[in-house]
Amino acid sequence: MKHALSISRLTKRFLVQGRNLIALQDINLSVAQGEFITIIGPSGCGKSTLLRCVAGFESPTQGAIQVEGQKVSRPGIDRMMVFQGLDQLFPWLTALDNVAFALRVTKTAHGIAKSRALAREYISLVGLTRYEDFYSHQLSGGMKQRAALARGLVTGSRILLLDEPFAALDAITRCRLQADLRKIVAAEHKTVVFVTHDIEEAVFLADRILVMQPNPGRVRLDLAVTLTHPRVRSESAFVEHKRKIFDTFFEGMERSVEYVI
Repeated sequence: MKHALSISRLTKRFLVQGRNLIALQDINLSVAQGEFITIIGPSGCGKSTLLRCVAGFESPTQGAIQVEGQKVSRPGIDRMMVFQGLDQLFPWLTALDNVAFALRVTKTAHGIAKSRALAREYISLVGLTRYEDFYSHQLSGGMKQRAALARGLVTGSRILLLDEPFAALDAITRCRLQADLRKIVAAEHKTVVFVTHDIEEAVFLADRILVMQPNPGRVRLDLAVTLTHPRVRSESAFVEHKRKIFDTFFEGMERSVEYVI
């Protein structure tokens, strides 16, 4: 199977107030084309740092990252990132123009008319056609994240990197966008690396789940999710996947909370 993304012996250190902080240590990961990976773990385990290294925003201290056999040394349009915050749209642009901006800055479409036409296709794909002329302050949180997702997809990037994109949303909107995201990336044949703190979200979305632990950040569990789509959160197999990940977090420690399904 051809790998869309390969990470080999990746270590990342930061110098913080004269101390050498190991954020990631000896990370090895291969992601197949079209695979949906979720990365979950406690705060400080290096999830976002790993994603930023894949995006090219951070350089590994040791090890290598490759996209389809090519070494990652800087950001590129083959990897587009969607962040957690609801303020990632330009407030002076409409939703449509925010999406078209990605085409202009990456030079992946020529001319204003072509850019807007392609942007309109992706605005439709994420269900924002009625709101394409709205500015950021006129959009709900869910709409803002849909526009950000469209902007990440419109350039034709092979890999989509998502850093807790639904964390700031209410539970109902989050569930709706999880289902929509899964359908969209399957239709677009995207490879996805998705960071989350939410165990249920990880199980609902992923083909594979990486559970990380901190100090230093490393992979503790690599779990294949064999459930078919669409997934039902109340089914016993779904709940069992949640329980296995939860137990991994508390392995070797006395539980201070009871697990609630």
